[in-house]
Amino acid sequence: MKIESKIGIIKNSKEKIYNFLINFNNFKHLIPADKVHNWHSTEDSCKFEIEGIGQAGMKIIDKEPFKTIKITGIEESRFNFFFWIQLKQITDNETKVKLTLKPELNPMMQMMAKKPLQNLVDELISQLEKYNF
Repeated sequence: MKIESKIGIIKNSKEKIYNFLINFNNFKHLIPADKVHNWHSTEDSCKFEIEGIGQAGMKIIDKEPFKTIKITGIEESRFNFFFWIQLKQITDNETKVKLTLKPELNPMMQMMAKKPLQNLVDELISQLEKYNF
């Protein structure tokens, strides 16, 4: 299963957006408080609970400056996943952002988790579009 966000347009440079997103402490400003609970973070990792899914956590595994951030689940997560953040600058003050999530779930969990995870990545894009960097 692969979940892709809509493509967001953020009114800022790819450098500012990238530097914000490589620090998980900044993500608490983006996550929907009604869907994600018990947020704990450091610069490189975070732990949280997703409503309807359970305990999860992430860590950054690869960064290509100003283009891509690759993230995976931590050992405490209830499931494994890979998460990519892609940035593409279109003007000096406009950047496209796309999120891709690939959870490793059994077919039953895929059916239950697909909609909440799709809503989560779309909400993250919406929050990024509104955020004042």
